[in-house]
Amino acid sequence: MLWIKALHIVFVASWFAGLFYLPRILVNLAQVPPDSHPERERLLLMARKLYRFSGLLMVVALVLGTVLWLGFGIGLGRGNGWMHVKLALVVAVGYYHYQCGRLLHDFEQFSNRRSERWLRVFNEAAVLLFTAIVVLVVVKPF
Repeated sequence: MLWIKALHIVFVASWFAGLFYLPRILVNLAQVPPDSHPERERLLLMARKLYRFSGLLMVVALVLGTVLWLGFGIGLGRGNGWMHVKLALVVAVGYYHYQCGRLLHDFEQFSNRRSERWLRVFNEAAVLLFTAIVVLVVVKPF
């Protein structure tokens, strides 16, 4: 079980690293002047690769987390209300990941309607979600 837990932590941290950086690339895309095609294409390529790679990391993290939860019973039983909140936040992180893909698609289609400022705020949501999940897992407040 400890090997699975260690790998789960590694893959979750790696997934979040992608979620911390991908929106930052989108901020940079929003700053690219309209006539700077090489810079735009380079950033789009980086964003596409990072989105795909972090998607793979997400799948492995979720599989390992499911094995810990259902296979080893972590978070099951009485006094594990923290796990319900954590699972809700994991769903929120999955939705955040999906939204990153939608924003990337909008940039690819030249249909981005989000401002650089909005994207900067969006970028911080992953940090808040990560912090909340770590606190729930470590402190288990309820």
